[in-house]
Amino acid sequence: MFDLIGDIHGYADELTALLALLGYRRSGDSYQHPTRRAIFLGDFIDRGPKIKEVLGIVRPMVESGAALAVMGNHEFNALAFHTPHRDRPGEYLRPHAPKNVNQHQATLDQIEPTEFGDYLRWFRSLPLWLDLEGLRVVHACWDCELLWTIDKKLNGSSTINDDFLHEACDQKNFLYHAVDVVLKGKEAKLPAGITFLDKDGHERDSIRTKWYLPSLGQTYQDYALQSNPIECKLALPDNVIAAARPYPPGSKPVFVGHYWLSAAQPEILASNVACLDYSVAKGGMLCAYRWNGESTLDNANFVTVSAGQAG
Repeated sequence: MFDLIGDIHGYADELTALLALLGYRRSGDSYQHPTRRAIFLGDFIDRGPKIKEVLGIVRPMVESGAALAVMGNHEFNALAFHTPHRDRPGEYLRPHAPKNVNQHQATLDQIEPTEFGDYLRWFRSLPLWLDLEGLRVVHACWDCELLWTIDKKLNGSSTINDDFLHEACDQKNFLYHAVDVVLKGKEAKLPAGITFLDKDGHERDSIRTKWYLPSLGQTYQDYALQSNPIECKLALPDNVIAAARPYPPGSKPVFVGHYWLSAAQPEILASNVACLDYSVAKGGMLCAYRWNGESTLDNANFVTVSAGQAG
């Protein structure tokens, strides 16, 4: 059975405390459980105070077989940030614009330049999703059509190469759209003149959507998957409805992170969908779900550690 752990973002003390609550103990270089395995949902880096320590916990667990892990958008962003653009000398696949540098700054500050190459090689080895017996794991959105597109481009490779990165960072390439949705979720552009501020204070004109639910008859306000309130009761346009492809109720449970949710206690999003990102990097909590083989998820199986209350 598996313990699924959401976005960590450099909060190693909370991760250590959560692993202890889940019954994992240090054995050599890795944390181990006598009967269970962990699955990490990505976003190990950026934002937090102990990024290197988080990687020093997660990576040995994966390499020893005590855990599995998928890539988050922050690991993908790091790969693009540090990969030179082959057609634009002096530039990188992820531009070194102030916003991008600021998002990545905590990682740049905490990891020595001589160490970065080794971590980036490990990031390249992380799968973009896991389809296991009884459950599925992806950082932001499970869409079978887009996963097929990515899988076809990977062509059986377990490692992301430079060709894949260049195509996935080219906004004119359909692979860009596929990777963007899988790692960041589906979005719907708000009607003209309507915006909101996200948790980092950036003005946004698009909402993240509840891709797992039918979109027909929904309003922007009801279909938004985020903690920031959206006051827009207009009906969704046809293009958003057409792109929804809701996750079938009878499919295997799927676990995601990414969405910076906030609540006193975590709750499942649907009977077979759970988000495990409850904003530890913004004073929320680090969240896990103890999966015991059930096809219908249960709120009683969440386990959390509040930010700043580890130890």
